[in-house]
Amino acid sequence: MSSVIDAVNGGSGVASSRAGSAAAAAGSEDRFLKMLVAQLKNQDPLNPLDNAQVTSQMAQINTVSGIEKLNGTVAGLNTRLVALQALQGASLVGREVTVEGSRLAVADGAGRGGFELSAAADQVKVEILNGAGRVVGQLDLGAQSAGRHEFAWPSGEVSDADDYRFRVSAQAGSASVLRTTLARDRVEAVVSDGNALNLELAHAGTVAYDAVRAFN
Repeated sequence: MSSVIDAVNGGSGVASSRAGSAAAAAGSEDRFLKMLVAQLKNQDPLNPLDNAQVTSQMAQINTVSGIEKLNGTVAGLNTRLVALQALQGASLVGREVTVEGSRLAVADGAGRGGFELSAAADQVKVEILNGAGRVVGQLDLGAQSAGRHEFAWPSGEVSDADDYRFRVSAQAGSASVLRTTLARDRVEAVVSDGNALNLELAHAGTVAYDAVRAFN
């Protein structure tokens, strides 16, 4: 005799795919009870439904309902978290943040950027490139520890400030150290799609809220 829980699961594919729907959980229980009653009414007298089988199927439907209710709780918490992030994000409009990138932020006669080292380095060098890709400046930062660092390059007055980039090299003995360049940018707007929060930056475009390395 086929399992009632299998029939219930087969008939509630759409509902169960909606994580967190309390209505789906209630619907599954209702279908289970109706199908169980029908099965009992139409069971073979020579091969009646086993009490252990009924108990097992009831345990399974309870598990399904519990999972759906848990998914509903998690979905509700996620919605609240996104809403909270949106409120926090709104206060970031106009502020500077640090994200992955190699654009040099030039203002007030100085170009600023940053980098993150995966391990300590004996020698770190920063090269500044103009819009044509030509090296126009260099900073020898010497030994640096693992982690995030910032630098400032005296740019003076430049006409194409938005086009300046930088690159970083780092050595530990004869080995190259893994590094990530970090750029400063300005938050223009905060956008939520209901599941995640994104920031619209002046130069880097759209980035995820959790991709921000630092709030300046």
